[in-house]
Amino acid sequence: MTPRRTSARRSALLVAGLLLTPALAACGDDSGDTATESTSPESGGTGAACAYESDGQEPSREVTAPPEQAEVSGEVQASVETSIGTLNAVLDAETAPCTVGSFASLAEQGYYDDTPCHRLTTGGIFVLQCGDPTGTGTGGPGYTVPDELEQAEEGGYPAGVLAMANTGQPDTGGSQFFIVYDDTQLPPSYTVFGELDEKSVELVRDVAKKGTADGGPDGAPATEVTIESVSLD
Repeated sequence: MTPRRTSARRSALLVAGLLLTPALAACGDDSGDTATESTSPESGGTGAACAYESDGQEPSREVTAPPEQAEVSGEVQASVETSIGTLNAVLDAETAPCTVGSFASLAEQGYYDDTPCHRLTTGGIFVLQCGDPTGTGTGGPGYTVPDELEQAEEGGYPAGVLAMANTGQPDTGGSQFFIVYDDTQLPPSYTVFGELDEKSVELVRDVAKKGTADGGPDGAPATEVTIESVSLD
């Protein structure tokens, strides 16, 4: 997928040769102001330092960016209540503390509540993409999340992986993430920050079997998937 920018405040990153140049993109441009600012390391965190920088866009929902000092560590249990059932995941804050810190912060602020999963891919890439409250694939939290690629290996996105989408450029993650429901070959450019259990993967596979709304290999899922809430333990 090749990003294409327009003069709009946010522009969707459209598919261009999906099978030849696969990518999972969340859009952004450099115009506009952001309503969120990162708090300082003095906020009480004791973990890794995280640079959550403004992406120059209004957040899709009003949120405060996470502390720059990660407040999560180790394994974090996550339950994502959706219209297709509960998706259970273990988030890896050991190797991706900044990403998990951002996900946890957004979840606690209700950013993901009542949010559709807007994209399903069924040809070459096998993922369900979620995390944009606007449901357009163009929304974000108003800040970027730095890459943490320790677990991202060439072609190494097996079924069950939970990873961040980005604009195709380094350190451009935001709120959008994707669930891999079948082994997928992708460049090692996407932060892996968790893993779903097999039952949860099967729920996503059932959605994938119904295909996309327009019958193509990349589009909105025919079976609507809505994130109702996200809780962390």
